[in-house]
Amino acid sequence: MGKNIFILGLTDMQREELSTVRDAENYQFHGLLDYHTLVAPDEYVFEDLLTRCREKLDAFPGTVDAIIAHWDFPTSVLAPILAAERGIPAPPLRSVLACEHKYWSRLAQQESVPDTVPRFASFDPFDDHALDYIGLEFPFWVKPVKSHSSQLGFEIGDAAAFHESIAEIRERIGLVGHAFDEALRRVDLPEAVRGVSGTTCLAEQVITGIQAAPEGTIFRSEFSVHGVFDMHKDATGHSFDRLDYPANTVPPEVQQRMIDITERYLRHVGFDNGCFNSEFMWDEKEDRLWLIEVNTRISQSHSDLFTKVDGMSNHEVAIDIALGTPPRMQRRHGTFGVAAKCIIPHYEDGIVTRVPSSEDIARVQKAVPETKVLIDVQPGDRLADLPNQDAYRYVLGTMYIGAEDIAQLEKHVDRALAELPFEFEPVPNHQH
Repeated sequence: MGKNIFILGLTDMQREELSTVRDAENYQFHGLLDYHTLVAPDEYVFEDLLTRCREKLDAFPGTVDAIIAHWDFPTSVLAPILAAERGIPAPPLRSVLACEHKYWSRLAQQESVPDTVPRFASFDPFDDHALDYIGLEFPFWVKPVKSHSSQLGFEIGDAAAFHESIAEIRERIGLVGHAFDEALRRVDLPEAVRGVSGTTCLAEQVITGIQAAPEGTIFRSEFSVHGVFDMHKDATGHSFDRLDYPANTVPPEVQQRMIDITERYLRHVGFDNGCFNSEFMWDEKEDRLWLIEVNTRISQSHSDLFTKVDGMSNHEVAIDIALGTPPRMQRRHGTFGVAAKCIIPHYEDGIVTRVPSSEDIARVQKAVPETKVLIDVQPGDRLADLPNQDAYRYVLGTMYIGAEDIAQLEKHVDRALAELPFEFEPVPNHQH
């Protein structure tokens, strides 16, 4: 009998990527709650989601052999709870929450990797005098201690911008924050974190540099990294427009320092039997590394890129660990030398009137074989209403492209973007 592997918020693209793993014919992949329920709802009720997951698993007639999450909160926290209840390998819940809670995470980083931590302070966004005690010079970032996909993250240049962003944060912070509080109640919090709820915010020094992201695993306390990615920002400097694999903008010895820092931090919080990816900024002039964050899962943004370059997706290691076997990734058996995930961005609100047709996409795929194009909008959509967007641009879709080298990759990306037509009309005045 094959193994039954449950994946929270399973999408069609993930299902396709899962078919590339070794022994895929011996696995049955099952979605556990759908993408809309877990990733794109208006509000989360954590205990309700947990109950629904348990009911579905209890009703399943076969064995439940693995439970895997590839999305941000709440899936990242549901998975270890459900796995622990069934004796399936997963990281301790407390170690996952220590990484997910941005303030707790910064405190743990100060204890374990202090040289990499930017200045930061927590504050209550509902306190009208919060700006008086933050104690950072402008500009600084503000963000909730828990949000989804960089939502409600703002770069603050002056007091007016602070108050404007706080108004938006107050309106929406509870959508994820209240559910996060439900999860926090399940563990013993450090003294310093007890009053810092899911509806608290973090202010942080603005850091600059070249961004890169190692991804790896810890299994039975054995630490391993299977890839490092370049993260390219767009011209505005606020949002990513491209992820490249393998990384080439950061020297190998700097990549190794990123890897060592990640290991020190994860061991400090007690993380084990799970996958991770960490994000760093390298200030080349000062030769200084800043740790941005550590996520407690593989990044599914990386999955297709691993397939293109290495010949198998990183779903492989997530499945291995959940099944209790040492994780293994093959290297450089793919069709391409490099691969990239590219965002198709738009920078102002509008109503979509045209998106690329299947013929447009086929033309791009003919010119650049094995390109994947996912369109996230349809005619009639208003961009400001799209879920899970950051504050600085709208995502119209995503492309996954492979090439022999970076020069060819950049040509492919420019060509593909030029050949994917979108059109918009302005938002009528009464809708502003």
